[in-house]
Amino acid sequence: MTDKIIAADVIVCSPTRNFVTLKVTTADGVVGYGDATLNGRELSVASYLRDHVAPLLIGRDPARIEDTWQYLYRGVYWRRGPVTMAAIGAVDVALWDIKGKTVGQPVYQLLGGAVRDRILAYTHATGWETAELIDQVVATRERGFLAIRAQAGVPGLDNVYGVHKGGGEGYEPAGRGVAPVEEVWDTDAYIRHIPGVLEQVREHVGPELKLLHDAHHRLTPQQAARLGKALEDVDLFWLEDVTPAENQDVLRLVRNHTTTPLAIGEVFNTIWDAQHLITEQLIDFIRVAIVHAGGISHVRKLFALAEVYQVRCGPHGPSDVSPISLGAGLHLGMATPNFAIQEYMGYDPLVSEVFPHAWSFDSGYLTPGDAPGVGVGFDEVLAARYPYEPAYLPVARRLDGTMTDW
Repeated sequence: MTDKIIAADVIVCSPTRNFVTLKVTTADGVVGYGDATLNGRELSVASYLRDHVAPLLIGRDPARIEDTWQYLYRGVYWRRGPVTMAAIGAVDVALWDIKGKTVGQPVYQLLGGAVRDRILAYTHATGWETAELIDQVVATRERGFLAIRAQAGVPGLDNVYGVHKGGGEGYEPAGRGVAPVEEVWDTDAYIRHIPGVLEQVREHVGPELKLLHDAHHRLTPQQAARLGKALEDVDLFWLEDVTPAENQDVLRLVRNHTTTPLAIGEVFNTIWDAQHLITEQLIDFIRVAIVHAGGISHVRKLFALAEVYQVRCGPHGPSDVSPISLGAGLHLGMATPNFAIQEYMGYDPLVSEVFPHAWSFDSGYLTPGDAPGVGVGFDEVLAARYPYEPAYLPVARRLDGTMTDW
């Protein structure tokens, strides 16, 4: 008799930050976990899953992963968007987890086996002043990282996303509360300041360390082109999210004026969001998060399209997606030839207790481990001690008070 799904439970918890976890159980007692976390909109995805998707899973064959993906995406009128795709992504990863556990194999083996031995990882270093940033980059390299994203403060501003004046605070931009913090932003000051900062970092650390930088979507195409050109001698591994790309053609201006490698896509949800960017080779790296782009089944298709056009993959992997998503990304990365790097901010020890995992970091690289399935568990008893708390990413206004892009 074919195994069937008998339960699909949605659990929201906040062990230092909010996570949404989908637990799918089969009649044979196999449990698969998926991550459905959407920073600042967690309850929207939880409701979508609990009220609309979970009831549709009961009685379905968990082995029919692709059919279930098609059913949840193509079989409904309303498509795409971060809430829908995060929900579908959670189901997809949970079913891959069940598949791996059923056959006793890690997911990467089911995707064709390993094409590499380990996955290059990068993490974040921040400092308001240049000297502080250099110290943080050096300290991060001493922890074993071979690739580091460097972010600095901007003179004249009181806040810069993810960077704290005076140091002493970790990178956690989401603030607890019922509304987001509003920051003031000055693009011109940023463009004047950041090239010199990154030049000094490069001069201090030498040519071997891979340096990355994130503009957080806050530039116009012309400003992005200027910044990319100004940073060419810094030899960045990539310049990330220089401008919003809902209009994919705007990246052509940036591409035509700089050879700095461009990475974009962490807010993308489908292959169609990135199709033109990839087929026209307007970017060098595609950044979709596994959970927010519909899970392993859909992202592997996007990565396969990117491979044809020599675009490499570097999935979004901040601490605001759970260790389940990171595990899923690592399994996909092990089996994907054009996978380049994985973002890895790390997790608070409490998060690792709630989500015990087989993946590990060592000497600059991540490996998914060989546990069956995705290799990430979930301690429901411990999670229940940490209920949801409202938290939001900050928003930004220009000097004249108008809203700017996040």
